[in-house]
Amino acid sequence: MSTASPHSVPAELKYTKTHEWAQLMADGTLRIGITEHAQDLLGDMVFIELPAIGRRVAATQECAVVESVKAASDVYSPVAGEITAINTALTGNPELVNKDPYGEGWLMCLKPGNNTDIDTLLTAAAYAELIAAEAH
Repeated sequence: MSTASPHSVPAELKYTKTHEWAQLMADGTLRIGITEHAQDLLGDMVFIELPAIGRRVAATQECAVVESVKAASDVYSPVAGEITAINTALTGNPELVNKDPYGEGWLMCLKPGNNTDIDTLLTAAAYAELIAAEAH
């Protein structure tokens, strides 16, 4: 993808102000990753530290770390819940986050403690406005 703005903001996902995305899966879990905007700001990924499966996290709690050639950045849980899966493919291929942030570059899955918490996340339109405002 080109580095030109605007960044891709898939309409079916929910977003956080800290640049995570969440996709509601058929089994009720959330698949979580960082947005195209976030990976673009960070640059080439060199290491991803994922949480332990079974770990319980609070909403907005740091639960993973992405390290790029530019910086290390915490990843925050969009909602409270329990980590049910991690993307082990990232261990040897952290650049998947750069290549496909909304697909193969997902970080973890989480079972929400309360499904209504998902409704507090940003819509694609609201997230697009947020990143547009940050650019100015």
